[in-house]
Amino acid sequence: MGITKSNKVDTHILDLPDEILHIIFKKLSTIDMLYSLVGVNQRFNCLGLDYLCVHDLDLVAKRTDTPIISADIDIRDKICKIILPQIDDKITKLSVDPFFMQGIFHTGRFPKLYSLSLINYTPDIFFKALTDRTLFRLLTDQITDFTASIHCIEENELIEMEPPIFETILSYGKHLTNVTLFQHSSRDDYPAFYIRHILTISSLSSTITNLTIYVKTFEDCLLLLNGCLQYLSTLIIRIQEIKCLSSHFENVERLPKLKSFSLETRLYTLYYDSQIVPLLHRMFNLEELTLHLPVIRSDSTYINGDDLYDEILHYMPRLKRFLFNIHTRVVNNHVNIDLPSNDDIRNSFMKRGFQSVDAFTDYKLAKNSASCHVYSLPYSFSEFSFVGSCFRGGHFNQVRMLSMVDQRPFEYELFQIISQDFPLLEELTIINSEPQENREHHGQRALIFSHLFHLAIIFVHRDYMMQFLSERNALLPSLTHLKMDYKVLRAVTNNFTNDEELLNCTKVKVLSARNLPRNRPSKFDTYFSCPIRYLT
Repeated sequence: MGITKSNKVDTHILDLPDEILHIIFKKLSTIDMLYSLVGVNQRFNCLGLDYLCVHDLDLVAKRTDTPIISADIDIRDKICKIILPQIDDKITKLSVDPFFMQGIFHTGRFPKLYSLSLINYTPDIFFKALTDRTLFRLLTDQITDFTASIHCIEENELIEMEPPIFETILSYGKHLTNVTLFQHSSRDDYPAFYIRHILTISSLSSTITNLTIYVKTFEDCLLLLNGCLQYLSTLIIRIQEIKCLSSHFENVERLPKLKSFSLETRLYTLYYDSQIVPLLHRMFNLEELTLHLPVIRSDSTYINGDDLYDEILHYMPRLKRFLFNIHTRVVNNHVNIDLPSNDDIRNSFMKRGFQSVDAFTDYKLAKNSASCHVYSLPYSFSEFSFVGSCFRGGHFNQVRMLSMVDQRPFEYELFQIISQDFPLLEELTIINSEPQENREHHGQRALIFSHLFHLAIIFVHRDYMMQFLSERNALLPSLTHLKMDYKVLRAVTNNFTNDEELLNCTKVKVLSARNLPRNRPSKFDTYFSCPIRYLT
């Protein structure tokens, strides 16, 4: 039966009940909701300025590399000058970027504000913001939860700032209990989040109970645990690199008040047994423990369930939750070490009471090294590092960043597993100089990586560049950042004469290239019409 004109029902947005409009409004960003809806009519004013909509105000609009236009200024002026004076007494949590910072603290006193997040500030703009009288008053008198996201261009920019940002914030915040401090950069040749460096600790706030921070060294971690933060119960810390301690650092005092500890590092460490394990022995009252570690061993075998229980968990009788992702690389040129199998590793966990654990391991050395990966399930980390050719898959819906490293070839079947088991993967790094043994799958069925925007294939055999840069082999609809080796690319394209092989290159907006000559073939520029950064 057809639908006649007389049967048609027009529904206007104002005909919808408040409950439905609330659901719709929550789909909008705070900025869009305030600018577009407040002032339209009295009903929208009441709904848009309702306590449930504005008590947690997110005014982070601009990324650091996005130019500001006149329309942005109009939006900021309306929100800061007209809307905020009406709601400042309702706001309890506020996130603000440098663009909105210019007008926000001149509009009210924010009497109920307890949580403040300053997002995407360069170090100089951050210090300038701290000179604002209202912000200084808020930090000094009432803020308990504080987050600072510092955006740097160069790796050492934040380290060289005087006075140090970490100490400055904690000296201002007299009532801080929850603090998150991290550094990041738009440069794709550095990690997504930079590592901070603590210069002194003389002005730390003793009121802090929960601290999340990225630091430069293991010594910085020990400084935070030396007693200055006397009420600290939760420490989430990411260390850039765990090296050998200086002789004057002691690692002996017990930490009875620490209830939750998370330790992450991205780079291999040789000091798991000599520094990390002794630190964990001090945390005898822990209830939650998280470890994300790549470890190198030269005189013993893989870290397994027996190691974790005997060396760590045995000293933590109150532990209720243990999440881990530990990668062990055994490097040995002299001593004959028997490497356990996958079943051996799993059994070492099972007999210690670990039920939700998985592992993949090399059963023999290749070029004097072998690797083993053990992790708790369900996998809860956003990164998965050092995947090898022995990987057999799993469920990794949380992972956004993956690195693959091996001295054995990566075959098509492994990449097929990666494309299926890491559905939300955004960043992928491949390091492998060994050629594929089976190339018959090239061009038969393209693998799909729907969300992958950052691909690093610098130290690879040409087979892997062919695997990912040819649309016949891989579909990368979101790819914008590429890191590669010019010499390998030249070989793959037969000196840039094979146009059909590099269709994925045309999408790249940021290219970082190794071995890139200053005088390169003009044909190269037909593949890449984007800014180029030279890698050493």
